[in-house]
Amino acid sequence: MMLVLPAKLTHDDAPACMRMLQQGLAGQNGSAAVVDASALTRFDSSAIAVLLECRREAGMLGRGFAVKGLSPRLRELATLYGVAGLLPAAP
Repeated sequence: MMLVLPAKLTHDDAPACMRMLQQGLAGQNGSAAVVDASALTRFDSSAIAVLLECRREAGMLGRGFAVKGLSPRLRELATLYGVAGLLPAAP
């Protein structure tokens, strides 16, 4: 099962999105959590924070973490914050 980000993820959307991802993580089995970011078109730095928190939660559950469909703009933002290496691309 893949976790999917919404089309819009800004500061106001982050808490609800994180709750949805936490529920998805708790309900899935497997060795890795994969987040699909391909639908994400409107976002701010909160999207990076949500992805990093999801990565942390996956790690606490003993799972790997990867992101599918990370847009070039979001990848640039992650690079700017020095965290791009924490958001590996899903195969």
